[in-house]
Amino acid sequence: MSTQETVMDQTGPGGEGWGDSATAAEIAQQPRVWRELAEGLEARSGALEEFLRPLLARPDLRIVLTGAGTSAFAGTLLAPALAETMRRRVDPVATTTIVSGPGAVFVEDAPTLLVSFARSGNSPESVAAAALADQLLTSVRHLVVCCNGDSDLARAYADDDRAFVLLMPPDSHDAGFAMTSSFTSMVLGCWFALTGTTPANDVIERLARGAEALLAAAGEVAALGEGTFTRVAYLGSGPLAGLAQEAALKLLELTAGGVVGQHDSPLGFRHGPKAMLTDDTLVVVLRSTDDYTAQYDDDIVAELTRDLDPRQVVVLSSRPLPPGVGEGAGWTWQAEGLEGLNDVQVAVVYAVFAQLFALRSSIARGLTPDNPFPSGEVNRVVRGVSVHPYPA
Repeated sequence: MSTQETVMDQTGPGGEGWGDSATAAEIAQQPRVWRELAEGLEARSGALEEFLRPLLARPDLRIVLTGAGTSAFAGTLLAPALAETMRRRVDPVATTTIVSGPGAVFVEDAPTLLVSFARSGNSPESVAAAALADQLLTSVRHLVVCCNGDSDLARAYADDDRAFVLLMPPDSHDAGFAMTSSFTSMVLGCWFALTGTTPANDVIERLARGAEALLAAAGEVAALGEGTFTRVAYLGSGPLAGLAQEAALKLLELTAGGVVGQHDSPLGFRHGPKAMLTDDTLVVVLRSTDDYTAQYDDDIVAELTRDLDPRQVVVLSSRPLPPGVGEGAGWTWQAEGLEGLNDVQVAVVYAVFAQLFALRSSIARGLTPDNPFPSGEVNRVVRGVSVHPYPA
């Protein structure tokens, strides 16, 4: 039986306490969905390159990555690595920020590529943010990275010559409350679209195998999720700072606020946020693939395992830890086969840990992961938002 089949069995009724939920299945399906994404990107590479080539040839092009909630964090994760790789301005700005104050976001009328991330594509801010860009900018193009081809956002730009709608594999349109496979698919889809249109199949395959290895360790993640922790801090630098935000949100969502998720960088954590540390705090360090940056990750791991019960510290890494770093930690996990990949790429594998941990924390607290807010305080697709006209 394959690793993925094993994990899927574990998500079924009575299978190691994971429960029978869409959320569990959507976490487990990610290796398969990523492989389908690679095939889809290759099939559309010609059209995508034709759309992007003249835009990326412009040195004055501003790229804005936008979305709400988890979709916004996709942009936060991608922006620093895209800016460094493409040697151009890349700004992550949430749709909620654009809609509430577009004049401050589009204060400079520069040629702009607006990259809109959306799972459902039906959140009120999604279409409104794109429309405001059209209203305020003289030259704007749209790359819509969406999981739902029948959404308001996808339909709005399907026949627009100024836009390219890049649909993710159908199964990435998660039915569960929390975004899981939608998040990782959109991150990978945008990365390969903007940096090289056609992904190297072996990169996707290596990531899929890394995720399968982590899924195979789901029992060990479950033991952490069944702990008495009431607060969890995710620490990461650069692109992994964006993943730390997403990981903290995932935990907060799936436990209906029962476990407080915090996020920061290893350096920033010492400047006040470290005050959150108590006997019931877990800290997860997302170790960078960059040799220079990883030194700061290792420093905070050494500090935390010295100052806390080492069992309160978790380290995720794509390569072996230096001697002594993480010794005695509650859990350390090294992804094999990811050597030479960057933080954006390994982030989607690390995300599987955060999703599994949040799922098990939810179940351990007697919640229903597919709908942790049965009385409707928070919804899968945001409701109750009034979009007000912006003065011309």
